[in-house]
Amino acid sequence: MSIYVGNLSYQVNEEDVTAVFKEYGNVKQVQVPMDRETGRPRGFCFVEMETEAEETAAIDALDGAEWMGRNLKVNKAKPREDRGGRSGGGNRGGGNRFSRGGGGGGY
Repeated sequence: MSIYVGNLSYQVNEEDVTAVFKEYGNVKQVQVPMDRETGRPRGFCFVEMETEAEETAAIDALDGAEWMGRNLKVNKAKPREDRGGRSGGGNRGGGNRFSRGGGGGGY
């Protein structure tokens, strides 16, 4: 199981998150997704802890808590949804300005 942590400061790093969650048990892994364009954290992360009891304790203690000037959103992470195939073509039916079908945008 994994914990979702939202509304993080954009200055946060994995060590910062680990230090906070270590107070509630053994932290197995922290993932701080980075924005591809800016190279900075995206404002959320995922934390895995050793046991479900440790995760529950961290969620109960940290959800809504202020950290680095922001109120954290902490809950159990939901399984990632399959958003369908991401292979091939870029136009997904929205009609682009070069298409020959109806109402293309007046170009």
